[in-house]
Amino acid sequence: MHGARRRARARAGLCCGWQLDSVCVALSESTALGVDLSTVQVAQGVEAIGHAGLKNVELRAFNIAEIDASFGQFDYIVCHGVYSWVPADVQEAILRVCSENLAPNGVAYISYNVYPGWKAREIVRDAMILRGAPRDEPEEKLSYARGMLEFLEQSARPDSVLKKTLEETMPIVRSSSNYYLLHEFLEPCNAPCYFKEFVARSNAHGLTYLADAEPSTMFVQNYGEKVREPLLRECGGSQILMEQYLDFLVNRTFRQTLLVKQARGADIRYRLDPERIRTMEYAGVFSAEDGSALTLDTREQPANALRNLKVTLRLPVHKAVAQVLDEHYPATVNSGTLIAAVAARIGETGAAVDPFVMGMLEELLIIGAVRIRRTAVQAASNVSAHPRALPAIRRAPGLALEAGASAGACNQWHEPVGLSMLERCILPLLDGQHSHEALAEHLADEARAERLRFIKDDKTITEPAALLEFTRQQVALALNDLRRKALLTD
Repeated sequence: MHGARRRARARAGLCCGWQLDSVCVALSESTALGVDLSTVQVAQGVEAIGHAGLKNVELRAFNIAEIDASFGQFDYIVCHGVYSWVPADVQEAILRVCSENLAPNGVAYISYNVYPGWKAREIVRDAMILRGAPRDEPEEKLSYARGMLEFLEQSARPDSVLKKTLEETMPIVRSSSNYYLLHEFLEPCNAPCYFKEFVARSNAHGLTYLADAEPSTMFVQNYGEKVREPLLRECGGSQILMEQYLDFLVNRTFRQTLLVKQARGADIRYRLDPERIRTMEYAGVFSAEDGSALTLDTREQPANALRNLKVTLRLPVHKAVAQVLDEHYPATVNSGTLIAAVAARIGETGAAVDPFVMGMLEELLIIGAVRIRRTAVQAASNVSAHPRALPAIRRAPGLALEAGASAGACNQWHEPVGLSMLERCILPLLDGQHSHEALAEHLADEARAERLRFIKDDKTITEPAALLEFTRQQVALALNDLRRKALLTD
């Protein structure tokens, strides 16, 4: 469990299994506290924090159930990947901590597995445990469990429930990491529940449902008119009942729920407020499906957006919105700046484009095709002459080439991103003091030292002028990729 204490002018929170380092970098005026039962994982976390040079985060090996009032109150409590995987008494302790240690205006986040989606997955889990659980080592458990699934997949009757369940679950099993499979399918505890049950348990601890961490899942209009009208009539204005029906509709397996104190429940509104929409910061990516450029005309252009969503752009004003957001991404744009940029781009006044821009932002928000923030993300919207990454990212111990074949970082949107070998080489130098030419020279030096190899036309580049010209090109490509990954800052 991770979190942060309150202090003057600071935000604070308590969390479990989260990208705590990136949060503490972004919220440098906050203090954070992380709690985990594993002394090994806490030690690894302490080492990573030391490498990152973070002074506003503390980790403790501690039992969640023993957290009490002495820990203080927190603006944010985050419990990720824990609730469903612990016994009932620890689940109750998590909700108690979220109630007793949450500040009056704080927000708690809890993720957990849910029914009905996990009804079918439990068949797969039980089969994996039957064959894998008696083994001693984690890798051995997983190997035997996979073997069980392969046997069932080959032997199940084509028209059986088991066959259908395996068809839905095996792609997940084949594409997931060993860590995920061990945690999700072979842990002794995995206790899904219905969303309504979780809300009732939270209510019993003085908490109330605020929202899902992915707001687009809450909007019934995203599920089609055949769903919208019947559910609006059936649920009588109950957001919780509405979402429980939707969980059945999509066979949902996992939830990320935000909770607040019950005293704040009367202030919660499940209708979008146009004025609040106007105050938000927005970020998004858009590209035409056919690979062409978005053109400011009335030609219909299907486009790809965030989260692999598809949108169709028809009007010049809508295409201009997409262009501006994509050009700035991963940086955010406020509505005023966006309206002015769109107006200039299509030769209209701000007043003329305002309703079209705001209407589009509302639609994109509902379907989840834009990211929203109350404050701007300090990600770079362009690559500067002397690019800079946050110190915690530059100092990450896994960047060194000898650390392994793959490496990643947590970006300013608090999401993990993979890093190429070239990106790992130049990231430590992105302190705002090195020019593009200096970065190219560094890569050339790495090649001369045989720590990197640059190959063109199946031949290793060694000639000095050719090598430097090639590394200049690679620096330009790598910096642009790092910017789009939200690893460069202004």
